[in-house]
Amino acid sequence: MTGPADVTILRAADRTAVPWKNGGGVTREIAARPGGAGTEGSAWRVSLAEVAGDGPFSEFPGVDRTLTLAEGAGMELTVSGVARRVDERYAPCDFPGDEPTGCRLLDGPVVNFNVMYRRGRVAADTAVVRGTLALAPAPETVLLIVALDGPARLDHPGGGVELGPYDAALLEAPVAPCRVRTAGRTAVVALRTITPRD
Repeated sequence: MTGPADVTILRAADRTAVPWKNGGGVTREIAARPGGAGTEGSAWRVSLAEVAGDGPFSEFPGVDRTLTLAEGAGMELTVSGVARRVDERYAPCDFPGDEPTGCRLLDGPVVNFNVMYRRGRVAADTAVVRGTLALAPAPETVLLIVALDGPARLDHPGGGVELGPYDAALLEAPVAPCRVRTAGRTAVVALRTITPRD
């Protein structure tokens, strides 16, 4: 039987902006596992990236990415020479993090919601929801709820919590059934460790 979820609230105001090495923007980490491992050592990492200028994305060997445009007019990405236009807000876009990727801003800076996860070790599903959604994930799944546009409310067995813009709630496995309610748009990320088969 699944018990109450271990819920950690991660407020946007508590995050530190880390400048990119190429000077093209800053990243604010929302959550990662293991914590404190850095990008190279993380099994998964979720962040907000403020992109201020055109330029290449960093390459991350063995990592897959899901990028969701949260603010701004969008970008044109070039992934291994193939152009991909990302100009629809709140529409998750998947691409490999270890292929050469260039970015051209369409009309000024953008803010991206990024989910990065180690290929073959972690499975990650990202959805952006509006309205009310009941969640009953598998026992081995971790949930990350992030309010992208407007406030959201998370109701879980331990009570309820209000999330302001870019606030997050991390529900560690096992996750009991819960409910997300939002008048705006909220990202729901389900992260599951892949167990190798014999």
